[in-house]
Amino acid sequence: MAIRMDNVGIAVHDLEATIAFFTDLGLTVLGRDTVSGEWTDTAVGLDGNHAKIAVLQTPDGHGRVELFEYIHPEAIETAPTLPNEIGMHRIAFAVDDIDEALAIAARHGCFPLRGVANYQDVYKLTYLRGPSGILVMFAQEVQRP
Repeated sequence: MAIRMDNVGIAVHDLEATIAFFTDLGLTVLGRDTVSGEWTDTAVGLDGNHAKIAVLQTPDGHGRVELFEYIHPEAIETAPTLPNEIGMHRIAFAVDDIDEALAIAARHGCFPLRGVANYQDVYKLTYLRGPSGILVMFAQEVQRP
């Protein structure tokens, strides 16, 4: 059986603000739609599912992010995920200039949780809270092993 990673789905409370954040980082919008009906209820496992969606792609064409803002049922706000909680908790991006990525994030009011770390002189990396509390990691390779 062949398998490949297609996308990461993230529920957000403000689709437009989240699209602006990711497109400023260099992702492009592949498509947008509003979805509802029996097929979405079946696929998602949620009755009355109605959402606005957007699919974004990384500049290299390999990574995709699907963002969805629920119209119905109403989105449920939860506490932001902590880095040590079990389950999906972050989306990571390899960047060629972490300072530039952080400057773009700052324009959206998003800042590192603690700062930029150096991992064994191989990577500079940081976690930050993006729109809707999304945990985002930026990693810049500083030396090839």
